[in-house]
Amino acid sequence: MAGLIGKKIGMTQVFDDEGRAFAVTVIKAGPNHVTQLKTIERDGYRAVQLGFGEAKEKHVTKPVLGHLAAAGVQPVRRLEEFRAAEGETDELEPGKALSPADVLAPGDRVDVVGISKGKGFQGVVKRHGHHGFDASHGTKTHHRRPGSMGQAADPAKTFKNRKLPGQTGNRRTTIRNLEVLKVDADQQLVFLKGSVPGARNAILRISKRGA
Repeated sequence: MAGLIGKKIGMTQVFDDEGRAFAVTVIKAGPNHVTQLKTIERDGYRAVQLGFGEAKEKHVTKPVLGHLAAAGVQPVRRLEEFRAAEGETDELEPGKALSPADVLAPGDRVDVVGISKGKGFQGVVKRHGHHGFDASHGTKTHHRRPGSMGQAADPAKTFKNRKLPGQTGNRRTTIRNLEVLKVDADQQLVFLKGSVPGARNAILRISKRGA
């Protein structure tokens, strides 16, 4: 299996055997239910579709409800698909529940995809890290403004893709190569070293590197 779907619980710290503290993100990554198995003969590629999170029937479309019913799975909040290598799906079947310990182990490296926190319309200092103008006496109006962005009379325009003020956050973000420090099979929790996108309770896609 190449990955799991999870929900961000929050951040804390853990200590290793030498007493060093590490900032970790706690993710509830189970149970994940197998909702479909893709095969090369039927679909042209091999993959596993997983469902995660409880949802009310009224919040799920009828085609998806029928798809889940065929697999014997209750309505779920999120469906994700993960590529699988030959032989990895032999013991899987629609409706089977997977826990984090079935897929991940301490020391594994993963990529985490989520929606970053939305911060609304922001200027270039917060959005792009510009340092701004002088803040001393005599500077009254340009402290956090972007400054000149283009040329003079020719071509007399600002080109596309300049770092300008605008909507910040609330977009698909990937954090790569995070280390799995701990997997709690009983509570279905995964402890990842470092931070991941999104606020608490955000749904995340956890992909195992090299899988």
